[in-house]
Amino acid sequence: MKILLTGATGYIGKRILPTLIEAGHEVVCCVRDTKRFHPPTSIQDKITIIEIDLLDKKSLERIPTDIDGAYYLVHSMAASSDYEEMEQESAINFRNALANTNVQHLVYLSGIVNESELSSHLTSRKNVEELLSKGNYHFTALRAGIIIGSGSASFEIIRDLVEKLPIMIAPKWLKTKCQPIGVTDVISFLTQTIFHPKTFDKNFDIGGPDILTYKEMLLEFAHVRHLKRTIIIVPVMTPKLSSYWLYFVTSTTYKLAAALVDSMKVEVICRNHDLNTILEIKPLGYRESLEKAFLKIDSNSIVSSWKDAYISSGINITISDFINVPSHGCFIDNREKVIKNRDACIEKIWSIGGTNGWYYGNWLWKSRGFMDKLVGGVGLRRGRTNKNSLNVGDALDFWRILYANKTEGRLLLYAEMKLPGEAWLEFKIKENKLVQTATFRPLGLLGRLYWYAVLPFHGFIFKGMLDALTEDV
Repeated sequence: MKILLTGATGYIGKRILPTLIEAGHEVVCCVRDTKRFHPPTSIQDKITIIEIDLLDKKSLERIPTDIDGAYYLVHSMAASSDYEEMEQESAINFRNALANTNVQHLVYLSGIVNESELSSHLTSRKNVEELLSKGNYHFTALRAGIIIGSGSASFEIIRDLVEKLPIMIAPKWLKTKCQPIGVTDVISFLTQTIFHPKTFDKNFDIGGPDILTYKEMLLEFAHVRHLKRTIIIVPVMTPKLSSYWLYFVTSTTYKLAAALVDSMKVEVICRNHDLNTILEIKPLGYRESLEKAFLKIDSNSIVSSWKDAYISSGINITISDFINVPSHGCFIDNREKVIKNRDACIEKIWSIGGTNGWYYGNWLWKSRGFMDKLVGGVGLRRGRTNKNSLNVGDALDFWRILYANKTEGRLLLYAEMKLPGEAWLEFKIKENKLVQTATFRPLGLLGRLYWYAVLPFHGFIFKGMLDALTEDV
């Protein structure tokens, strides 16, 4: 069967793609930016890639007419203040585009919406579900709550809270009950639902066997990690204070934190487990899902991470718009140093960031990350998805990877920290030298003042980083 996969660069999309290929399907991957899509080489001859924007009706004409099924795995939660309107418009455009195809079945991954009063986020999911269900095809909505897996937003936020805070003074929404589900089970439900007649024109809640409060989830996570944690719940935290608490402790953006807090006040518990019976799936429990996630982390085989989505920075960019580094009207710090071992130098560059830090003046990088958090930026907490590889479009601390070619020996980063301007950092092997270039394009007078204010630090931060990258190589 030929399947259209939207959200192919997303957290779920990256994970379901190889499973669909393994099941024998031909997959058409829909992406907004082909430069940040890196499917495994083993499946590249089995997929087709098309570049579309769900808000651009003209681009949707690229969808092949001969598709048999489709997945809608697109969400814009907290991407902008009007994300609800964006999600509805995207759903309508997609539904209308499918009317020109032979699609038989559309599967949508939604959120559990069984409460009478829903958050804005869950209300938007429900509205999208209703809009998509009106197409001339069979439609199935799978409604999930908290998804647990290596790299998932929920998992990483829980991990940040538990591993950083021995004692938590937490808001009352930690008493809210939910029904978490492991990401591998989500993939199983999605892949086995497509084209299954018993799922046509219905919606199902999917969840694991455990119903837990968020407090119980945090404490169970601590137990799995062999950490002793104390949680004190106070009734005085307003939603705004709760959002700031989540934002400063974890790697989430403030907009996403606010949306999550809004949703965490609503219980997300499955109505029934009908789909488990239909598909003969027995989901893992919460602890088993955690242990499976850490096996992936320990083996350094994380397939996807929510931090690599643009939502993790709160901005929306197209890589091709920034890959050509400007020079006119820019401040440039250019340094180069002779190297003896090209491969060793490249390995150092490809290991930069995350737990390895930036090789020199790490406390200054951390201070800059903390300052960025104070003004609503991403800070340094996103880290990196994989210890060994860097891919275009991935987040790298408070940078976004624009270009990464290990054979060529070139890495280009774009700053996603809060700045009065735009900044790039480039590492390039040229003949027997490492060329390191920091470029800043100021925005008005404030941008120029910023550059001169940090200029004294550049002298030893950038020099120290270059020396460390070329030391013994």
